[in-house]
Amino acid sequence: MRRIALPILLCIASPATAQAIVESDHIDKVSVTLYREPGRGEGAIRAGWPGGYALITETRTISLPAGRAVIRFEGVSEGMLPETAIVSGLPKRINEKNRDARLLSPASLINAYLKRSVTVTRTDRATGRTKTEDAVIESGPAGGVLLTTASGVEALGCSGLPESLSYPGVPADLSAKPTLSVVTDSSAAATATVQLSYLSQGFDWAANYVARVADDGKTLDLFAWLTVANGGSQGFADAGTQAVAGGLHREAAARLPKGPPPELVLKCWPMDITSTHPKWSIERAPPSAFYGYSDDAVAGVVMRVRGNDKRMMAPAPAPPPPPPPPEPAMIAQQEDLGDLKLYRIPERVTVAALSRKQVAMIDRKGVTFERIYTADFNGSLYGPPGEMPSRPALLVLRTENREAKGLGLPLPAGAVAVFEAAGDTPLLVGESNLRDRAIGDEVELGAGLSPDLRYVTRSSPRTRKRAPFAVTVTNARATPETFELALPYKIASASGALIERKGRKVWRVVVPANGKVSLNVVFDTRT
Repeated sequence: MRRIALPILLCIASPATAQAIVESDHIDKVSVTLYREPGRGEGAIRAGWPGGYALITETRTISLPAGRAVIRFEGVSEGMLPETAIVSGLPKRINEKNRDARLLSPASLINAYLKRSVTVTRTDRATGRTKTEDAVIESGPAGGVLLTTASGVEALGCSGLPESLSYPGVPADLSAKPTLSVVTDSSAAATATVQLSYLSQGFDWAANYVARVADDGKTLDLFAWLTVANGGSQGFADAGTQAVAGGLHREAAARLPKGPPPELVLKCWPMDITSTHPKWSIERAPPSAFYGYSDDAVAGVVMRVRGNDKRMMAPAPAPPPPPPPPEPAMIAQQEDLGDLKLYRIPERVTVAALSRKQVAMIDRKGVTFERIYTADFNGSLYGPPGEMPSRPALLVLRTENREAKGLGLPLPAGAVAVFEAAGDTPLLVGESNLRDRAIGDEVELGAGLSPDLRYVTRSSPRTRKRAPFAVTVTNARATPETFELALPYKIASASGALIERKGRKVWRVVVPANGKVSLNVVFDTRT
């Protein structure tokens, strides 16, 4: 099937209306307050249509005629929940409220004019002149557009020459932008400053952390981005923007009605036959092309040996180390909002349509932490005796959310990337997620699995009441390291000291450099 994309010219006329219509398409001032998707936690923002929402407050200046009028607020958010809209500043109350969900587009116009008459303008192939004739749209817009003309049934856009459709008018339920219309009365003509507030779906925000471990291995710098996502087709320029963190309760909202898709697909019948194209041939490329280099470039790095003369192209000098990152120009300011936390961007920014924006949120230097290698017990109480495969431990950077440790501020949930320096280059060593952490809470940043600290679990024949195990952890590092193993079952006896941590017994031990430590533990299998 050949697909020919041709411009479709829209000739439209404004429909006549009986009552006064006031068009409001200019926003004097706007504020966008974002709320996270309920239940998402520390996961990533949903791609495409985000699952959070926003409270949008717009200030507009409108001129009202005397009597009843329809005010059309054009350019509202695509995901607007009309039942939440509040309009203040009008001389009298609102009589009626409508949300125009269907947007004007070539596809929606064709969909609206199915089985109706339009005018098609095309170029005559024989004379080269344009001609206009009446047509009836028979099908479309997704599966190709078929027209019935005086010549019969034809497909739009398949002549290979310019074609366009003209329509007698715009259907009343189609709008060029998402629009909220309200019906109100005014005793006299007046100019009013109106404030429109509403909730809108299709927004979300998240915190994204970057932890850079210092050369001493004992402190780190913690930086966080405030990531704002707008999945709708309407943007908001110079908006006062803020994000709300915390477990805000919200009931599920009904799905918004969707109009037809805006894309117009034109399809044509295939006109080729099997002998149209010559037989396909494959031109063999030189071997060096498979590696992305020319023959000359390859020859320049090949060592030539002639007698005692050995020459090779000198390697390029190493680039200088990158300069330290500059201080952020602005950082979102934290405020209290009841039991929630609000992060306000100090300057007005643009929350663009179909986009994501990042603003600095947290910047803490010299946060002290402990390097802890952690693992979960991986033996089965009822499996056959024997040795389990060796497993790597998880390296965790553990600290407390206190000023004494370099923090002492609420940490919203989000993804964490941990970097350590290799010379002058920071390298990624681990990624993890961080849950909401209040002041005083423990904070753990996962830094990846360690090939240097591994543990092996061995089980011995069990009895009706007892299940014995032996756990051996080895340390291939040149420094002693702290290891923690969480034990999930009821313990009858253990050869080493155990501590209580988060409701479970934990074996905490310092493994010597290039050494190993073992624990013999017996679990009580009686119910």
